[in-house]
Amino acid sequence: MLSALYIENLAIIERAELLLDAGFNVLTGETGAGKSIIIDALGAVLGERTSRDLVRTGCCEALVSATFTELSPTVLTLLEQNDYVPDEDGSLIISRRIGEDGKTSARIGGRPATVAALREIGRALVNIHGQHENQTLLSVDRHRGYLDALGRLQPIADRYAETYHHYCAIRRELKKLDMDEDAKERRADLLCFQIDELESADLKIGEEEALKKRRDLFRSSERITTALHRAASAYSGDDDTDGVETLLSAVSENLQTAASLMDELSPLSERVQTLLYELEACGEELHTAVEDLTFDEAERDEVEDRLAYLRRILSKYGGTEESALATLAECKRELGGIEGADARIAELTAQLRSAQDVMVAAAAELTAARKTAAERFIGRVQEELTFLDMPRVTMAVSIEPTALTVNGADKVEFLISSNPGEPPRSIAKIASGGELSRIMLAIKSVMADVDDIDTLIFDEIDTGISGHAAQRVGQKLRQTAAHSSRSRQILCVTHLAQIASQGHHHLLISKEVVNDRTFTRVSPLDRIGRERELARIVSGSVTEASLTAAREMLELSGN
Repeated sequence: MLSALYIENLAIIERAELLLDAGFNVLTGETGAGKSIIIDALGAVLGERTSRDLVRTGCCEALVSATFTELSPTVLTLLEQNDYVPDEDGSLIISRRIGEDGKTSARIGGRPATVAALREIGRALVNIHGQHENQTLLSVDRHRGYLDALGRLQPIADRYAETYHHYCAIRRELKKLDMDEDAKERRADLLCFQIDELESADLKIGEEEALKKRRDLFRSSERITTALHRAASAYSGDDDTDGVETLLSAVSENLQTAASLMDELSPLSERVQTLLYELEACGEELHTAVEDLTFDEAERDEVEDRLAYLRRILSKYGGTEESALATLAECKRELGGIEGADARIAELTAQLRSAQDVMVAAAAELTAARKTAAERFIGRVQEELTFLDMPRVTMAVSIEPTALTVNGADKVEFLISSNPGEPPRSIAKIASGGELSRIMLAIKSVMADVDDIDTLIFDEIDTGISGHAAQRVGQKLRQTAAHSSRSRQILCVTHLAQIASQGHHHLLISKEVVNDRTFTRVSPLDRIGRERELARIVSGSVTEASLTAAREMLELSGN
């Protein structure tokens, strides 16, 4: 349930906070006061599309924050799946910031969230029903979803979908194998060529990297040779200059002489002697390296040729030795499949027939369940339509067979007849705007106990209705909010006093101009405030007569 909505710097709203309760909450106010902006704000915090135009002029960003309590099991499961947790008191805070550049950021329970996660969780928290949703009744593709939801047919639909996907998987594999003989031969020839080419390459993981290092060594051969000869010369010396070995030997001999005369120098003499032994060993290795130093031009060419060959092969088969070897394995597997295709085709054909029988049976089960659900659906919606001042409108559900799809073998369409004696026809062809609103409300009322979304929002549901029909719509919204074993909440933006008078709670949306800036205010109304607001809606101004009418409406509604 939505317990609080905080809005900052959104459109003409500088700052507003709505504190909401369970039951039927109505929002009223003059045209342009900002009622729809509040619905837009709630849509934004629930992950719907936003625009930088929503940011209040002169501000860097807008903020919307919503607090939810009494979370349903579905919401708790979604939070757990997405690694979010409610607060210790069981509440959940969702927020979204909209920058002046149009970029947004969101948080769920204090943690950063993607818009996709926001939308997924938001749709389990709140169902927003705007004028555009009435148009979904005109889309035949949506009718099946309404029927399945009311009949709680999702488990049956899921079982059928599983058989459908299994059938399609077998059919795809069979189609892949069931090619003509010429195509089969061409494919086998290509696979044989690729296998031969890859096997001839004798690929080994890590070879290319090792060859690159060897090539780099060849490319540095001149520098290596020069450096080694200079090191050997410095070690051994030449005709004009003593090398490091000669110099260190002289140091050692002189220290030994001094140590024989002065005991304190013995440790130093021994250390230098040790250095001399180590230097002599290094010298031997240095001279060996110089003597063994050769760079075979033939080997250099072999390395370059092998690298060029590897680059050519690997570029054709994924770019790496691992991907090329994986391709080799896949080619062998596919060639084996082609060579044994006839036996596999026979096996898959038998599996396909069996899978089709199972799928057809599952589709028939789903069709039967839909027809049963349609009877209950029609009866319950018809009751609601009668209550909503549409007693002469009759509803029917057409379930016609279609080719098997992932959704079954049925085309589901809602039909209505507006006048007695007229056959039911497509809603899209004969329903008016006011009828669509009430039909959708009737469907929502029937489905209210099916889903576990605790908060329903109706924006401009009063379009195209007035008088007694409007009163009935208000009563139905009040009943839907109250008729549940759990706390349910309905928010409704309305321009009609007949609907507003039915609310358990009433919020007034107003605007004022201060220093040439427009500000929107949200105020909860007490009994006197409700009387004055209803009086304004009834007559456009507050008079004694309109106040009397307002009091009467509130008393009749039980407020």
